[in-house]
Amino acid sequence: MNAAMTINRNVLTPEALTMMDVIARTGSFAAAARELGKVPSSLTYNVRQLEDALDVLLFDRRSRQARLTAAGTELLEEGRRLLEQIDAVANRVKRVATGWEAQLTIAVDGAISRPTMLDLCSAFYAIESSAAGSPPSGGPGTRLRLRTEVMAGTWEALATGRADLAIGVGLGREAVVGVHLRELGVLTFVFAVAPHHPLARAEEPLPDAEIVRHRAVAVADSAQRLAPYTVNLLPGQDVLTVSNMQTKIDAQIRGMGCGFLPEPMVRAHVEAGHLVAKAVERAPNRATLGYAWCTSGGRKARVGHALRWWLEQLERPATRRALLERHASPHVAHGS
Repeated sequence: MNAAMTINRNVLTPEALTMMDVIARTGSFAAAARELGKVPSSLTYNVRQLEDALDVLLFDRRSRQARLTAAGTELLEEGRRLLEQIDAVANRVKRVATGWEAQLTIAVDGAISRPTMLDLCSAFYAIESSAAGSPPSGGPGTRLRLRTEVMAGTWEALATGRADLAIGVGLGREAVVGVHLRELGVLTFVFAVAPHHPLARAEEPLPDAEIVRHRAVAVADSAQRLAPYTVNLLPGQDVLTVSNMQTKIDAQIRGMGCGFLPEPMVRAHVEAGHLVAKAVERAPNRATLGYAWCTSGGRKARVGHALRWWLEQLERPATRRALLERHASPHVAHGS
């Protein structure tokens, strides 16, 4: 470590960053000195020390107020982030010591019920915790991060360490050391089109030879490293590719294409007449989904309190059923 770097680290202390924050917030050295319990001359001296050490001008001396220079503004913004991170690290260290993870990342397939996931998140935040360093709002203090993935991307997020828990992964994969896989349930798909789509009036069951003549709407697999899945697309069929299941549903409601959709997600749309479910000649489309979590890693394998709570919820049949079946009803019908 060179001398300049050492000096920078010695002067950019939490106290110095706090001083900059207070001066900028109060708008003057005198007001900041009162808040910090110092005399103005002492505060001015500390700022000059900081400027000399960094070899930059932090405040415009031509202004009667404490007006920041461009360098001062940059230091203030970065300093505020550093102070927040210091506080967050201290709190996370205290929580980790009690067994609560600092952060839990959950990869969720796009076909999983969003209302149910949000209900589970709400219940998680409502947990009473006596852990030191818990936030003022209560709860365990573990930060939740939800990732929406598609097909193989849900599994990949777990396998690559980008997620701690994956909900909605396809079963039938080879066993992986350190990965635990449980069944979530069976998801049924229905072939659906808009009422004004040509296939809406076609004779059933629809053969592939008729379906291939019409554009399909497909959701792109979010996997980046694993081989992406391609399902229910016919050779030579025109395809509109979208990024998520909700966009696929919206596109099919608008008559932009046809395709298979998770039956629970479009049940209300079919009942409302926004979509028409059509029988097809091919075998019924069903997928057995599961949830998986990983306990492998450099440190001794263990399951933290947050992950354990989620696994306990997933053991309940009612929760698993809601994750597959409970979807929001459509709010407005789309034009025909």
